[in-house]
Amino acid sequence: MNRDAGAVPYPRRRVVRFVLKALARIAFALVGRLEVTGRDNIPAAGPVILVANHFHFADPVALLVLPRRQVEFIGGFRFVNAPWIVRFIPHLWGYFPAFRGGYSRSTLRSALGVLEQGGIVALFPEGGSWAATLRPGRPGAAYLAVESQVRVVPVGLDGFTGLFRERRPRLRIVIGRPIGPFAISHDPAARRAGIDAVTGEIMRAVAALIPPAGRGVYSDDPAVREAAEAVAAFPFEQDGMRGM
Repeated sequence: MNRDAGAVPYPRRRVVRFVLKALARIAFALVGRLEVTGRDNIPAAGPVILVANHFHFADPVALLVLPRRQVEFIGGFRFVNAPWIVRFIPHLWGYFPAFRGGYSRSTLRSALGVLEQGGIVALFPEGGSWAATLRPGRPGAAYLAVESQVRVVPVGLDGFTGLFRERRPRLRIVIGRPIGPFAISHDPAARRAGIDAVTGEIMRAVAALIPPAGRGVYSDDPAVREAAEAVAAFPFEQDGMRGM
């Protein structure tokens, strides 16, 4: 990496983020029973890319409470599946908006700058939370990993779909071992195939950390794959949904 690391300072918004992180921990203790496995797999220092499955609007909150260091997020420009009462929280925290169905060059440039400063960047490769089963990953996470040569830490989230539907559901966060760094061909004709291969490796690492029923299109069970393929289409490429 050799980019302008000063474009987005890291860490930032220290007071606001300290308060939000403390409130998030309290909220999880009140509304659920949080269990975290593998916390030591997140390096204590140096750049890290966190990736996780995305089944519920509370998933980003789960990632921000994991490490002691700050987490910078890449997220959709609009939070179409989140209740209006919580949509202000990402703006208070601060994040890098990605315009779904398009290419967000400035977002990736900002994320690369954070990694160059030794920071943590988190994103959800599925690109949205419209189903509670693993769907195909979008190329952003793989592109970020290849460009930065930073290792990826996969995270499996389970039980969060029960929030506000069940009384204190069991919320499980399983953190896997880092994977990568990834190298692909510099040949433009082969680059997309390389990015797709890295995306598949990242998503399979996430799938291994969640219960078999949620592994979706990355499941070994044909019935689970078939059910996931019925909801796998990326909705934000439809007319009227691009840029969300």
